[in-house]
Amino acid sequence: MADRPAALFDEMDTLGDVTRVHARVRPQATAFAFEGRETSYAQLDAHASQVARALRAAGVGHGERIAFVGKNCDHYFELLMGAAKAGAVMVPIGWRLAPAEMAFIAHNAEAKLLFVGPDVAETVAVTPELASLPTIALEPHGAWPTYEAWRDAQPAEDPRYPVDPFDTVVQLYTSGTTGKPKGAMLTHHNLLAGRKLAAQQPMPWNEWGPDDVSLVAMPIAHIGGTGWGLVGMINGAKGVIAREFDPFKVLDFIEKDRISKMFMVPAALQIVVRQPRARQVDYSRLKYILYGASPIPLDLLRECIEVFGCGFCQQYGMTETTGTIVYLPPEDHDPAGNQRMRSAGLPLPGVEIRILDEEGNALPPNTVGEVATRSHSNMRGYWKLDEATAATLDGEGWLRTGDAGYLDEDGYLYIHDRVKDMIISGGENVYPAEVESAVYGHPAVAEVAVIGVPDEKWGEAVKAVVVPKPGATIDPQDIIAFARTRIAAFKVPKSVDIIEALPRNASGKILRRELREPYWAGKTRRVN
Repeated sequence: MADRPAALFDEMDTLGDVTRVHARVRPQATAFAFEGRETSYAQLDAHASQVARALRAAGVGHGERIAFVGKNCDHYFELLMGAAKAGAVMVPIGWRLAPAEMAFIAHNAEAKLLFVGPDVAETVAVTPELASLPTIALEPHGAWPTYEAWRDAQPAEDPRYPVDPFDTVVQLYTSGTTGKPKGAMLTHHNLLAGRKLAAQQPMPWNEWGPDDVSLVAMPIAHIGGTGWGLVGMINGAKGVIAREFDPFKVLDFIEKDRISKMFMVPAALQIVVRQPRARQVDYSRLKYILYGASPIPLDLLRECIEVFGCGFCQQYGMTETTGTIVYLPPEDHDPAGNQRMRSAGLPLPGVEIRILDEEGNALPPNTVGEVATRSHSNMRGYWKLDEATAATLDGEGWLRTGDAGYLDEDGYLYIHDRVKDMIISGGENVYPAEVESAVYGHPAVAEVAVIGVPDEKWGEAVKAVVVPKPGATIDPQDIIAFARTRIAAFKVPKSVDIIEALPRNASGKILRRELREPYWAGKTRRVN
């Protein structure tokens, strides 16, 4: 850690300061490598300054949004750092979303400019709600201006626009119980304060040296992609960016790029470790694998420890907490299994965790309630949704996570269930309301309820339980095909059950827990 003294973090009040500091301290060190293109910290800082000037020249004012839709790339992080210097807000949009979902986010965010990757350029061009936005293409496409020419028309001198640490800098959209995604506003302070606090406590898995190389393979529209990319950058490490998660390419990255740290969801790790070539790769440079979004099955963990031979650290958090707030350290990972491996782990420095009952009272150890957290990492709020913000964040700064769990006597957090019915499939968050809205439009469907059921590969799979209209016949494959035209593929039900009536309580609310129970019978917790 000698090459990265904590004092450097003290100079980083905003994300723009990150590139300024590293451009001064290690100008020639590689910030990012992407498909043969390497960018030094000096170049990244200069490009961020050019982007900041170009955004202002294009009429993007302080606090206004720009959107990016596309797969992972180095130019996305340039744009993010340029937006940070300009006092603007980056809104990444998932490339796997259906066009209507992409359009909703871009317009909800009131994006002044849309940046489009080559993988989705044609989709954007033929979607009127997206094509109507001022657009810049990362690679030449039609009449749109091209990113590098747009950037390089500006001088590289740092504009030093005034930016406050508590300004929003990233707006990540998270699916909601209402069916419409909500924009979680994350500030410079959210992204940097936890890093400063963590630097004061020895945690080898969280320390970075001058030779560390990070693999950024999770989608940038998620905190696991953007957040992980920023963690490496804040520490001045080299980030190798994968355009998308490809289990076959992950092994190549580890081998050829000498990856030392990476973050993945367990479902992705399972695919990587099961490859025939997985046992032939040299993992001597790999120090730590951080994993999150769901627990890891013990059998899979044993296999990963055997094959990768590195330390494992579980991460628990959510978009609204700017990612990780609880960690299960490598020393608690025992291939033989232990009680603590059933937990999410311990709070990071500066993070408080409470377990609350329905009235908001704190509960004693080993009592299940809703997990609440307070820290510098809690989001500013949801964009233009004051009621939703107030329901999630209280006046004292406590954020309700929507997860049910308990703390043991040693302060370890155990996740027991989800309060809000969310499904996590392959690391992607899926809310039943979104899927139900898509399926409900089918002409043969009278009612629908969507649940998560255990799945060996993805952790959980989306299942639709439908009630047909009188006299109608439902073909499950037809329901699946219909949903696929309306929502992203990862949200589409993998299976459909047909029943005569949905179970409801006295007030008419669907009893999803009753629908889920047969599939989860025999399991000690209702998350997988």
